[in-house]
Amino acid sequence: MEFQKFADTYVVRLDKGEEIISSLQTLCEKEEIKLASVEGIGAADCAVIGRYDVASRQYHKKELEGAMEITSLMGNVTQMNGAVYLHLHINLCDSELNIVGGHLNECRIGATGEIIIRTIPGQVGRLPDEAVTGLNLFQFS
Repeated sequence: MEFQKFADTYVVRLDKGEEIISSLQTLCEKEEIKLASVEGIGAADCAVIGRYDVASRQYHKKELEGAMEITSLMGNVTQMNGAVYLHLHINLCDSELNIVGGHLNECRIGATGEIIIRTIPGQVGRLPDEAVTGLNLFQFS
């Protein structure tokens, strides 16, 4: 991973074999990024994505392998229990140009990843919503 910071924005390049979430987690911890938006494109060769079912409160995961375009990576950086919390979604395109997308659990870069992280002054936490959704929701204090 290489990056350069321009004012409030990080321009990040991930290289073949690097995993998106762990790489961005490391960057956010090192640079003390507490609140940001994330967007990106690139290529992947392995990913695990999911869809959350509110009724059952379970994620349904799907593993994907093979050459894929990352047609859209987006999400945010917040904090939960004092630690970096990444919430990312991804759309991936296969060789037939079929798109599949969902919550990103993991994704290995197949060629390159070009990611923009725009920091936002301040901090937003996360709080588990046990009563209604079971999700970790924004917590404003």
